[in-house]
Amino acid sequence: MKTYIFKVVIEEDPFEDGRMAYFASVPALPGCHTWAYTKEELLKNIQEAVQGYIETLVQLGKPIPTEPEVQVYDEPLVSVALPTAL
Repeated sequence: MKTYIFKVVIEEDPFEDGRMAYFASVPALPGCHTWAYTKEELLKNIQEAVQGYIETLVQLGKPIPTEPEVQVYDEPLVSVALPTAL
């Protein structure tokens, strides 16, 4: 089993009426992006987007990117995201 860790870029994207939204993209996976009203929802959405993207690559017989911002491990890992304020 291999574990892939992809860099995710998150941007705040406020609506004209002042409501906040968030946008996430994965530079190593062109077209893999999503948005949400909260960061928690955004992280869930981008996880699902990356999972679907990789599953599609595998089904099509295409290689999974291993660019410099992608880390690949030969063992399973647990990833934990913490707020930067901690």
